Amino acid sequence: MGNRREFLTATAAGLAAAATPVRAADERTTAPGPGKPGAPAPFGMPRDMTLINMRRGDGYTLGVKMKDGVLDVAAAGSGLGMPAPTDMDDLLQNGRGPALRALIDAVEAAPDGRFLLAEPGIAYGPVVTRPEKIIMMGFNYRHHAEETGTPIPKDPPLFNKYNNALNHHGGTITLPTQAAREFDYETELVMVFGRECRNVSEADALDYVAGYCTGNDFSARDLQTLTSQFMIGKTSDGFAPLGPYLVTSDRVKDPNDLTLKTLVNGQVRQDWNTSDMIFNCRQLISFASKVMTIKPGDIFYTGTPQGVIFGEKIPRQDRAWLKPGDEVVSELEGLGALRFKLV
Repeated sequence: MGNRREFLTATAAGLAAAATPVRAADERTTAPGPGKPGAPAPFGMPRDMTLINMRRGDGYTLGVKMKDGVLDVAAAGSGLGMPAPTDMDDLLQNGRGPALRALIDAVEAAPDGRFLLAEPGIAYGPVVTRPEKIIMMGFNYRHHAEETGTPIPKDPPLFNKYNNALNHHGGTITLPTQAAREFDYETELVMVFGRECRNVSEADALDYVAGYCTGNDFSARDLQTLTSQFMIGKTSDGFAPLGPYLVTSDRVKDPNDLTLKTLVNGQVRQDWNTSDMIFNCRQLISFASKVMTIKPGDIFYTGTPQGVIFGEKIPRQDRAWLKPGDEVVSELEGLGALRFKLV
């Protein structure tokens, strides 16, 4: 049995390496391949996968949704003696897609239940935890701009959050009630990058996206409007929930044709489609890449449609802002439902 497993493992790894096309822009030659001193390690994005960044102990580890459960990548790599990315950031920032593909092929060639987890028992982490940049897009849906009395932007109004804001599926947000009271939801499509991106055309822009996930640009509106800058209303601890999955870009036919929903305590508050973006995903990436270099593992929130509390046509003091005890669910078609609670 052991010889058969070693043969299948080696065969799968070889086939995956041979079948994975590596363009010049995706290749790094500074790191030797595992077990091959001096050989270049191919740099590539994950493909044809639904990925989970799982919390384990004081850190994170990687999972892959399979037919019969979630593949524990660390356990499979250790059990098969194959290299494996440690977590989502390692996978994306170090371009370890080909290594993960080889591991999955080996597991599929010789299934082993020891490497599979039941998803209900998983502790989710944020989809990524160490991005260099969290890029945010404001007022990217026409009706959302109109409901808030904001002029339709002529260029993308970008802002940022910081890593302290990252949160996960099943997480909580401790509301900073000592500083604010007008708390609001914003369900958004999030792009996660897998290649370094600088001065790219709209035609090529989506080639740099490793995958997509569901996010919520949680906001304190009174802080957001305190000055002309959005940042202090957007980046309190836990204000950037992200998850539960990263779905690789090849599994998303068109990111600008996805249904988007928000539910608060089971009541639908937003129900729209990403086709209504003022600046579509290609345009956002191309514009931002002319301003800054986007790195593998960086994330880009693409804006929210109408239906937020901030857009209600009643006095602000009379609106039912979010409060401790509320549960928010953000859904993107094909990307999963992101659930979190407020305390």
